[in-house]
Amino acid sequence: MKSFRLKTVLVVLFLSIGFVSCSNDDDKDQTPAPTPTTKAALVTEIKGPATGKVNDELSYDVTYTVDNACAEFDKISEVTIGSVKGLQVIAKYPSEVCTMQVPEPKKTVYKFKATAKGTFEIKFKKSETEFLTQKVVIE
Repeated sequence: MKSFRLKTVLVVLFLSIGFVSCSNDDDKDQTPAPTPTTKAALVTEIKGPATGKVNDELSYDVTYTVDNACAEFDKISEVTIGSVKGLQVIAKYPSEVCTMQVPEPKKTVYKFKATAKGTFEIKFKKSETEFLTQKVVIE
């Protein structure tokens, strides 16, 4: 009887230790990586050709300003000011603190391809109320 009781106590003790040691508490301490924020950047200059041909891809250098030196180019998106449609540059800012506070103007390339002849206006947001415009004649 003592042998049976001793074995039962040992089995219960062994199983108890097994359940307690398999705790999954460590996963709760891990925090997800912070996500960067995005913000529209204002364009200061557009440089590129004034003429082109149908179905030729034209490249324009777009210079824009950002809030701090840690910002990076994210994308170019459409924007509407009043009833006028145009484009804006979106900059991505890291979520951690930026130690480089003096930003320099940044550049990106915008590709334009016309499928018909005519005069086109490439408009980029330069302030909250106006666009910077580059005209291109497609022959």
